[in-house]
Amino acid sequence: MPLINPPKPRPGDRVAIVSPSAGLPGRFPLPHELGLRRLRTEFGLDPVEYPTTRTMGATPRERAADLHAAFADPTVKAVIASIGGDDQITVLPHLDAELITANPKPFFGYSDNTNLLLWLAHRGIVGFSGGCVMVQFGRPGAMHPATAASLRAALFTPGEYALAESTAYGDREDPWEDEATFAGEPRLDPSGGWIWHQPSYTAQGPSWGGNLEILSWLMMADREIKPPEHYDGAIFFFETSEEMPSDVEVYRILRNMGERGLLQRFAAVMVGRAKSWSFDNQTTDRATYTARQRAAVLRAFGQYAPETMIVFDVDLGHTDPQLVIPVGGTVRIDGPQRSITVTY
Repeated sequence: MPLINPPKPRPGDRVAIVSPSAGLPGRFPLPHELGLRRLRTEFGLDPVEYPTTRTMGATPRERAADLHAAFADPTVKAVIASIGGDDQITVLPHLDAELITANPKPFFGYSDNTNLLLWLAHRGIVGFSGGCVMVQFGRPGAMHPATAASLRAALFTPGEYALAESTAYGDREDPWEDEATFAGEPRLDPSGGWIWHQPSYTAQGPSWGGNLEILSWLMMADREIKPPEHYDGAIFFFETSEEMPSDVEVYRILRNMGERGLLQRFAAVMVGRAKSWSFDNQTTDRATYTARQRAAVLRAFGQYAPETMIVFDVDLGHTDPQLVIPVGGTVRIDGPQRSITVTY
């Protein structure tokens, strides 16, 4: 299917703020209000909230209605998720494909928003994995410069964008209900750059992927997963969430994708930094956890697609900073030059 790159907003345009997963802005207004303020003052956009944006427990049909209203409104030029969650898969059956595909717009979100991003891509609309209001726009202290630059390019500037390696990253948060959290920036620790596995060639193709746990759920529900040949030559990207799946679980998900015939189809792979901290799990050793996850990925690909080039520790998921990845858009991974270029 030919992909559509929706027209980009311009400063001054209205953008829809929606909660297709969870109405957490109602429970944690501080990061949400900060994110809205930055959209206005730093990006020059006019954010417009919809009925379920701050409503916990909204039904899947009600959340789908907000998406329909946002896409159908000709004055709205982009749609941005407030945050993720864990049940957006229940919204997909209520979506009106004819309405949304007739009104394509850039959609930004990640984590549970992998559901909608793949739904859009499989209907020919390029979306953007990254940039939730409460997290990236609402980051305490200030937006991370790398995140802000990537979001600005993805929002406003069509064309190629070279991803940059970070020299420090973080995966810890302070409580969103505490005003003191927002007085300073989150902690970042020194980090190495990307880790390359078999960088002997250059691969270019449409990107596909998102949060690995959500991908596994979609496969279990048999939704938004095409036959293996649909992904021939695609660039696969994935990352894991604050739920911190074990290396065993990561291996099993990828193994099952291999059994489905998917891993063998991808031209190259980008793996996000593994988040190794959550409020429910604050004692995991980061180095051990990330090394085990990397080994699990290599084990699965070694069994099913041993020649595949893989780039680890790309800032594309739940860690800070975050770089925006187009879903369905073009990604070029140049192994010999050690570079990654996306097309926004």
